[in-house]
Amino acid sequence: MTEQNNAAGRVAIVGGGLAGSLLALSLARQGIGVDVYERRSDPRVDQSGGGRSINLGLSKRGIQALSEVGLLDEVMPLTVAMAGRVIHAPDGSTRFQPYGKDRGEVLHSIDRNELNRLLLDHAQRHPQVRLHFEHRLARIDKDARELEFEHGEQRVRVQPAWTVGADGAFSRARREMQRGERADYHQEYLEWGYKELSLAALPDGGSRIQLEALHVWPRVHCFFVSHPNRDGSHTLTLFLPHEGPDSFATTREPAQIRALFDKYFPDLVPLLPTLVDDWNRHPTGSLITTRTAPWSLDEWIVLVGDACHAVYPFYGQGMNSAFEDCSALMAALGRHPGDRRAAFADYERTRRPHTDTLAELSKANFVELKQKVQSFWFLARKRIDVALNRLLPRTWLPLYTMIAHTTMPYGDALQRARKQDKILVGAASAAAVAAVAALAFGAWATHLI
Repeated sequence: MTEQNNAAGRVAIVGGGLAGSLLALSLARQGIGVDVYERRSDPRVDQSGGGRSINLGLSKRGIQALSEVGLLDEVMPLTVAMAGRVIHAPDGSTRFQPYGKDRGEVLHSIDRNELNRLLLDHAQRHPQVRLHFEHRLARIDKDARELEFEHGEQRVRVQPAWTVGADGAFSRARREMQRGERADYHQEYLEWGYKELSLAALPDGGSRIQLEALHVWPRVHCFFVSHPNRDGSHTLTLFLPHEGPDSFATTREPAQIRALFDKYFPDLVPLLPTLVDDWNRHPTGSLITTRTAPWSLDEWIVLVGDACHAVYPFYGQGMNSAFEDCSALMAALGRHPGDRRAAFADYERTRRPHTDTLAELSKANFVELKQKVQSFWFLARKRIDVALNRLLPRTWLPLYTMIAHTTMPYGDALQRARKQDKILVGAASAAAVAAVAALAFGAWATHLI
């Protein structure tokens, strides 16, 4: 049975996740009617979809986007401020590494599902927005400008004014948009996967480890990252190879699970009394990065978020970047009133080089988190960066500060960081030459005497 829904003059957003629901609000605030189609059931009713979320670190870019739709004051009470990283060494010792030069440079831990529910609540309250759950995109007829969804036993066809694909890394909207077109698509899986566990709060609601920090247990073979929750608990995410020795493939039985933790994370064992049950209850997730082009087709469909640039989670910028896409798309539409084709092209031209840079930064930070955060040279460089930032706050900005605590385009941030690296290398070389010259002069002077 097929139905025809009236979507004339309205925008269809495929995907009701974080980017889709935020963009719906952004458009609605401009007086534009929006229909959001989500393949899942309503997450505000069915809250059983956990286990694959990875808690999120809200930073400046995401904060800016939430401010633009007037929701920041409601979101911030749902977060826990993280002032820096606590690094847990194999011997059980810890070291705190601040994110920036002061308490203003922090990240904010938030539960992905809680944030999504808040965004959907506000979208539903807006008179310009209609939400349609359990609508799975089946196909796109590009000639007829028609979307077809599966909704139970029904087929629902809609003809919106234009369409946004916000349906994630495995986007059906992207595949349908690019079908039969000259398009590029690159997908890369990391050989590591992830599994989420929970570190319960103390009986009085206190935290078993420092609350206002991101905790990292870096090991070359695997590592844990912990995000704090408001109730004093922590969401632990284990990153581990899919295959090989000490991998998800070889960690299935209770004895194997305990052996893995005894070997790499002995300090966590006493804090996880239900470890085996939690391990078996939570699924193993995969990590993917994608790049694609084009991001739009004519003036009718455009992509945002993971649908056009999924990244690994190791720089904490996935959500922030997706939210920034929404801001960038709205800005492009504002620069080209009445010409969506030009707006879509402008959005991709100005945005895609920077999301490509983010993909490379996220991949590089994978090595940093599992290995470099304990390195003497890494710590020394970080201290130099922080010291120079305090001395020259407008001139010298560490790369992490530019990525997490400003809205500077990602590519511009990396370019500036590389220039700063050259200055440091040059200064170190000059210092070394001066030291050698001083030693040589001293030896010459001694010889004369």
